[in-house]
Amino acid sequence: MEKSFLATMLTVAVSVFIAEIGDKTQLATMLFASDGKASLWAVFFGSSLALIAAAGIGVVAGSAISQYVSPQHLKIVAGVGFIAIGIWTLVSR
Repeated sequence: MEKSFLATMLTVAVSVFIAEIGDKTQLATMLFASDGKASLWAVFFGSSLALIAAAGIGVVAGSAISQYVSPQHLKIVAGVGFIAIGIWTLVSR
């Protein structure tokens, strides 16, 4: 059964929101916003545009890759990749 548009949108929104909290993107945005000379609206719209562009690349790449690789294999590769990055982060200095 196919998920509804709203259910898919909310699942993606919550997942990406949780993933983005405290990451380098948010820290960079906070740095730009802390500049007293910068327009907060310019920082907001600039960072929003960047996130939209990055998400667009992800959607296009995911759609193209799914033509050749099954979603199950993509999940496995993504999971292993996240675990590897986590281990590397823990052991690197």
